[in-house]
Amino acid sequence: MKKYKRTLMMLGIVSLVFILSACSNKPITNQSTGIWDGLIVLNFSRAIIWLAHFFGNSYGAGIIMFTIIIRIILMPLMIFQTRSMRKTQEVQPQLKALQKKYSSRDRETMQKLQAEQQKLYSEAGINPMMGCLPAIVQLPIIWALYQAIWRTEILRSGSFLWLQLGHKDPYFILPILAAVATMASSWLTTKSAPETSSMNTMMVFGMPLVVFFTALNVPSSLSLYWTISYVFQVGQTLLIQNPWKINAERAAKEQEKANHDRSIRNAIRKAKKSRRK
Repeated sequence: MKKYKRTLMMLGIVSLVFILSACSNKPITNQSTGIWDGLIVLNFSRAIIWLAHFFGNSYGAGIIMFTIIIRIILMPLMIFQTRSMRKTQEVQPQLKALQKKYSSRDRETMQKLQAEQQKLYSEAGINPMMGCLPAIVQLPIIWALYQAIWRTEILRSGSFLWLQLGHKDPYFILPILAAVATMASSWLTTKSAPETSSMNTMMVFGMPLVVFFTALNVPSSLSLYWTISYVFQVGQTLLIQNPWKINAERAAKEQEKANHDRSIRNAIRKAKKSRRK
């Protein structure tokens, strides 16, 4: 399954490279043509400028509203990913049991392990390859936003609060906020996992570091996009994947199962006593 996920991610990246290979750094105007410049980047630019007009031509506010709209549009996809991730978390104990059972590294054993994993995923209704889809979808969105701002003069020279949207944040405030929001989102997502793992730890601490150092070297408009996007994701997680609610439901199911097993044991014990009499 990991091989399939890597393959899907690579295909997405390769496709993105082919799409963006036709990009240029020419200014975006109403005369821009082509699928990327004329259809995607130009309309991103128009949308941000149109939204900014509602906030006194504040292009930072336009980016914030544009980000929220994009996140709302992507919400069904993110909900699908969230539910898929939860299902994957729930089958982790079974996956570990299979890995322990088929611990040998020979080809035949590895094939049996993959077959059993596929069966487990199928029974649980999990499609591991779809886990990478939201990330792949967001890659061109982030790049299109960057291009829309960098190649639209009025957006590149725009300001918002202490920021020049086409330049880095001089006070590192947005990179820090983006990293904190990323950590909060990752922590909430992994808190509902039935057991901790090194991958979860990497998500909580590794992703914020990546976002922080990346945000240090990109225009503040992108840092603003990431910050608002991850803040939105925190709210979305609390709404549809509240870890405290999930953990309470899991604990209730485990207690119910324990009570059921205890009832069976008591019934067996009583049956044995009655036979002795």
